[in-house]
Amino acid sequence: MDTEEFRIRGKEMVDYICSYLDTIRNRRVFPGVEPGFVHGKVPDNPPIEGEPWDDIFADVENIIMPGVTHWQSPRMHAYYPALTSYPSMLAEMLTNAINCLGFTWASSPACTELEMIVTNWLGKMIGLPNEFLHNKDSNGGGVIQTTASESTLISLLSGRSVTLQRYSNLQPDVPLFEIHSKLVAYCSDQAHSSVEKAALIGLVTLRYVESDAEYSMSGSKLLEAVKEDREKGLIPFWVCTTLGTTGCCSFDDLQGIANVCQQEQLWCHVDAAYAGCSFICPEFRKWLKGVDKIDSIAFNPSKWLMVHFDCTAMCIGRYL
Repeated sequence: MDTEEFRIRGKEMVDYICSYLDTIRNRRVFPGVEPGFVHGKVPDNPPIEGEPWDDIFADVENIIMPGVTHWQSPRMHAYYPALTSYPSMLAEMLTNAINCLGFTWASSPACTELEMIVTNWLGKMIGLPNEFLHNKDSNGGGVIQTTASESTLISLLSGRSVTLQRYSNLQPDVPLFEIHSKLVAYCSDQAHSSVEKAALIGLVTLRYVESDAEYSMSGSKLLEAVKEDREKGLIPFWVCTTLGTTGCCSFDDLQGIANVCQQEQLWCHVDAAYAGCSFICPEFRKWLKGVDKIDSIAFNPSKWLMVHFDCTAMCIGRYL
């Protein structure tokens, strides 16, 4: 495909997208297909030669669309919001054309600096303290991750690193692996499954704290679990506080939990993937009380702010 054909096909794609979204309410939301329905319609082996674009595009409507769950349909009420918008689509087109990697400032200066500015915007929008923003008076700041699951893992590994360093300084004769083997992380029994996966990857024990009648983890229950584990010779080090659980949108007691974490020197991470964007509205910020005592927070603009997956804003209160 050369430049001129790309211009033509690009306009055709825009027309197709507009038509798709304008008529999406007429499509069946959940496809009436059986597992394996694509097999037999798409070759098992990769083609030796490319096919004409018209043939490929015909497969989209004839093969792909019949098996799509239409998340943008107004009749879609499963899972959680996954909103998009036309400006987001245009931005995706441009970023895919630039196709740069922003892992350092030198790899793409504009990418790095814009990310810092936008994460500052997001932090200010939901009312985060100054230490979670990029500025000369702060040691923290935000970064855009792909998912809240990734942010949970990064947070756990960060907490693990800080704790291992602290205990290694206190007990220089004790091998790191011995300290590591005693580490314990905590979360509510309503927390997202990614917390368990993060603990598995981080090779630490995860303890679920029983939630109350409102499916919320309290600071008192957390403290009780922490004290029990300390008596066993274990090392509590990290807590995941959920603000908006996936199952029922319950909220853990952030203020109580943050106080315990500060008292017990535990890394306090807030998973606000689902409900975090609602804190843009001041009337919902009661759930954020105690945020000034946490270490990290993650929330998903890709759920309520009409930008594409994957987009998670992760802000930390200090650099390691």
